[in-house]
Amino acid sequence: MTESALAIRGLKIRYGAIEAVKGIDLDVRPGQVVALLGANGAGKTSTLRAISGLIRPAEGSITCFGQDITRLDAEKVTARGVVQSPEGRQIFRDLTVEENLRCGGFTVHSKAQLKRNFERCYGYFPRLKERRKQMSYTLSGGELQMLAIARALMANPKVLLLDEPSLGLAPLIVRDIFSIINEIKKEGTTVLIVEQNALQTLKIADYGYVLETGRNSVAGPASELIQDARLVEAYLGSA
Repeated sequence: MTESALAIRGLKIRYGAIEAVKGIDLDVRPGQVVALLGANGAGKTSTLRAISGLIRPAEGSITCFGQDITRLDAEKVTARGVVQSPEGRQIFRDLTVEENLRCGGFTVHSKAQLKRNFERCYGYFPRLKERRKQMSYTLSGGELQMLAIARALMANPKVLLLDEPSLGLAPLIVRDIFSIINEIKKEGTTVLIVEQNALQTLKIADYGYVLETGRNSVAGPASELIQDARLVEAYLGSA
């Protein structure tokens, strides 16, 4: 069996007396796009934050290509190749586009590799190349989301974590973002994506997990989940 790019076992996350994640299991195979779905408050973002090292799990384990990253600090998780593009983008608005991207590549020590990473990001997002000297606060919402994803890609991720990449964007921009995520997958990067736009996500995903109040609820190939009328009605919207 192929080693998991990410393997989560018995993950529990607590905020004081509140248990936000209650012992979930999750596997992400190399080169896959895996969707993590569920209603608000289901524990999706908390799971990504635990994987990224931004919060410490109360129980359970997280491994990346067989290496335990459960209690590593965030910068060490990034150095292992797990990189997050967070909900809300969290761009440095007083830096230029190029400066933001350079911040994303802080773990890359080869100038030649850094140059290739810039070329890759500008290939995915030509609009960012056009605006590379602009201050980030002047960008549109769609451009800011492109910058957030590109900044994560600058770190050469083995596993890219995307938290709500389509949030608040116009439908045409959403289509472009998902098209680019599909291209990132084709180049071999593993992607774990949290999204409210579940139907659109399952169209590009290989596998999906649905969380319900911090627990595993449903899991299966994306092609099967998207055909499950009961699941679509309950979790994904009846469109």
